[in-house]
Amino acid sequence: MNNDPRETLDKAPMSLLQIIIVGITCVLNGLDGFDVLSISFASPGIAAEWNIDRAALGIVLSMELIGMAIGSIAIGGVADKIGRRHTTLGCMVVMAAGMLITPFVGDVVQLSICRVFTGLGIGGVLAAINAMAAEFSNRKRRHMCVSLMSIGYPVGGIIGGIIAAKLLAIYGDWRSIFFFGAGITAFFIPVVFFFAPESVHWLVRKQPKDALKKVNAAMRRMGHGPVDSLPEVTPEAQKKSMKDLFSPGLAGITTIVTAAYFLHVTTYYFILKWVPKIVADLGFSPSEATNVLTAANIGGVIGGILLSFLTLRFDPRKLTMLVMLLGGLSIAAFGNAPADLFYMGLFAFFCGITGNTAIMGMFVIFAQAFPTHVRASGTGFCVGIGRGGAILSPILVGLLFQWEFSLVAVAAIISVGSIVGAGFLFFLKLREGES
Repeated sequence: MNNDPRETLDKAPMSLLQIIIVGITCVLNGLDGFDVLSISFASPGIAAEWNIDRAALGIVLSMELIGMAIGSIAIGGVADKIGRRHTTLGCMVVMAAGMLITPFVGDVVQLSICRVFTGLGIGGVLAAINAMAAEFSNRKRRHMCVSLMSIGYPVGGIIGGIIAAKLLAIYGDWRSIFFFGAGITAFFIPVVFFFAPESVHWLVRKQPKDALKKVNAAMRRMGHGPVDSLPEVTPEAQKKSMKDLFSPGLAGITTIVTAAYFLHVTTYYFILKWVPKIVADLGFSPSEATNVLTAANIGGVIGGILLSFLTLRFDPRKLTMLVMLLGGLSIAAFGNAPADLFYMGLFAFFCGITGNTAIMGMFVIFAQAFPTHVRASGTGFCVGIGRGGAILSPILVGLLFQWEFSLVAVAAIISVGSIVGAGFLFFLKLREGES
């Protein structure tokens, strides 16, 4: 009898439950996408109601990203310690609570605190679900499944953008966006609870109490026979932690992928955070401005679908380098778009196809580069540090606008991050992460 269930999952065709779990990770990433972009959708209304300038708004737009950075780094380590399932459920509760409290705030300080709190949950979920998608897929489809999980983010932005535009048109109140986000996040908590067991890869590696019982229960649900014992894991291996990211075998990989992600996110968050305000300032309505951002997310979905199939045949590193470089060029081109909804939407669409697809490619690289015992920690660390770029981006752009730089100049300056990030990936030597 084969006593390593990881080998069974790696080699066998994916069961219906495994496909459902990968689908759940896609949905959870979609919730993250909506939650992150909710403040962007609401920003024109917030700025008008509270009479805040662009520099102050740039700081507000960065607040949940600070929470995400902390959550990704700290809670990614928690997911490697206590498991993917418990971590995901706990973070979803935090997300729902943060979204629910936001409509009741009365000033910028209270709003900022709520966005940091919500970001903690979002960051933790992102780290955990990347590991879940990789560990519930088989070896043949692993890159594809992680790519599909990543598509959830722009899908959440698209659906969220459509819903946000309608909510703004019907109610004319930015608070309605956060009420919707809280409700939809809470709805999926029981879905995760009942459908997603703990990762077999994590259980075999960490071997907590009743690990064999939990592994066999999960294997039966996925259509496989039980095992009579688990592979032996040394106490030293069980105790390995996030510190291993900086061991001689992983330190170089950790540094390169973190730097590339940071630089690209700095560029791409210019689109995610500032497009609605830029378009609204040109005289268009908040709902019309939201539709331009939705076009970027549509591009991200199309690019992500293409990437998921291309990873079956081509090197994810080279694909990510290419789209990251094109992403920087697309952002620079957006700065030259005419002040017309159709053309701004078209340019945003190409920014999404390239910029968001490069982010998806980075998540494929994270899953491939880091072994099981630091897969969530590694993803969380890279995403957490990378969120520094997402924090920096709206603040930097806000200051550039405050200093009276033109849109053309701002877009050209901010595009440099993606171009340099693609250069970092040139030096990356990927290893296959252990099962």
